[in-house]
Amino acid sequence: MRYKSGILKLALFATGLAGIVAEYTLSTLATYFLGDSVLQFTMIVSIMLFSMGLGSRLSKLINDDLMIAFISIEFILSIICSFASIITYLFSAFIPDLVGFIIYFMSIVIGLLIGMEIPLVIRLNEKFEELKVNISSVMEKDYYGSLLGGVFFAFVGLPYLGLTYTPFVLGSVNFIVALALTYVVWQSFGQAKRVKIVFGGMAIAVSLLGGLIFAKDIVEYGESRRYKDPLVYSEQSAYQRIVMTASDEGFWLFINGNQQLSSVDEVMYHEPLVHPVMGLIDQPKSILIMGGGDGCAIREVLKYPSVEEIILVDLDPAMTDLGKENPLLRNLNQSAFFSDRLEVVNDDGFAYLEKMRRKFDAIIIDLPDPKSVELSRLYSREFYRLCYSRLEEHGVMITQAGSPYYAERAFKCIEATVSHAGFTSVPLHNQVVTLGEWGWILGAKNISRKDLINDIKNISLKNINTKWLNEDGLKMICSFGKTVFEGVESKVEINAIHNPVLPRYYEAGFWDVY
Repeated sequence: MRYKSGILKLALFATGLAGIVAEYTLSTLATYFLGDSVLQFTMIVSIMLFSMGLGSRLSKLINDDLMIAFISIEFILSIICSFASIITYLFSAFIPDLVGFIIYFMSIVIGLLIGMEIPLVIRLNEKFEELKVNISSVMEKDYYGSLLGGVFFAFVGLPYLGLTYTPFVLGSVNFIVALALTYVVWQSFGQAKRVKIVFGGMAIAVSLLGGLIFAKDIVEYGESRRYKDPLVYSEQSAYQRIVMTASDEGFWLFINGNQQLSSVDEVMYHEPLVHPVMGLIDQPKSILIMGGGDGCAIREVLKYPSVEEIILVDLDPAMTDLGKENPLLRNLNQSAFFSDRLEVVNDDGFAYLEKMRRKFDAIIIDLPDPKSVELSRLYSREFYRLCYSRLEEHGVMITQAGSPYYAERAFKCIEATVSHAGFTSVPLHNQVVTLGEWGWILGAKNISRKDLINDIKNISLKNINTKWLNEDGLKMICSFGKTVFEGVESKVEINAIHNPVLPRYYEAGFWDVY
């Protein structure tokens, strides 16, 4: 009889693994579809833990056939967990307004079922071990399984299986647990129970196999419905969802559902990002680019013969590999990744600056919008102070800063934060057709604001081959009108690691107008 106790604990170890992976999967789905990873992970995990508490309470209502109840829970979990991504993508395709509801609803249901598991196993195991040993050993196995589940999700599930197939792995774990327990106690079941379990198990097995076969097509269909044009590339990396779409007009790159560039007008973004900085430096030699995995900023920097070294730091190797190998991006960036002047470093930008003790002539920051707390860290006072310390005395920094009109308080916050880090800051802006009015904050050392603006307006581009930006454009990008929207005139706070106000400003922007 002792082996039955061991099987129960092994089952709980496996379900602990599956449970934590379910939490991370739903949190990642919520981040992708709803944004703000810190908020979504916090809420999903909290709601699931709360639901697990409710599940534990509800388990006391089960008085008979505890093993049948446990097996049934595993069967149900195997279906819901396996199809979590498919269900989410189908809702995104046909009823996008309910995506958030369905993700949180699944979190509650899965949490309730997981919460029933431990009390049922403890009650089943009480005949084999005394109370103190029973409870400690059961909880121990569940927690050990959670650790392995976290390691699996971080290093195997998300990077290699993605959100398409990872759910089927954890669903299969629940299914295998149910089958193993069924085998152990098969002889104790009557004929009616055996028939129900066999038919139920076969139905679930067929469903899991069918879902596994068609999962990729369903997810890609749901993904394609989110975009105007057909998908030509999609990948879930360890850090983000990367999608490319294409039409007769050109192609678009999206990260986590947000447009990063369009081949139609990307020069209207990348040329103002690069040339004001490069034009302010006499014979720039060493350039650091933060982000910019598409390679277009590198392309612009390479137009300066004096540049001897470009270091591009981008966290996600999937993005830099795409910029280097994808034919569409490679054609757009003019094979910039193959330059012998370029070094690619896949690392966190903040960590890289902390480790790197050398200095650069220019730092170009081409990162996604600061929509989340983790991204706002790269728009913080602490980050800009690191940039300041890594620039030569004549050095110049520029960061993309979102829209100066749709998210004006966020834009002003970035400008104020750059100034607070020690830079003389100047805001720049330009109309990017597919993005709307977009902006950047330029920072320089040892110069007055008036002189810096004058220098920008007098930059010569006569030896630089640009597609859009000219000297007349340089005279205009420093000029701003008055505030367009009411309610943004109030003073903004400095964005700091301990006080990440920027995501709040960003989300409160007038994006409905856009």
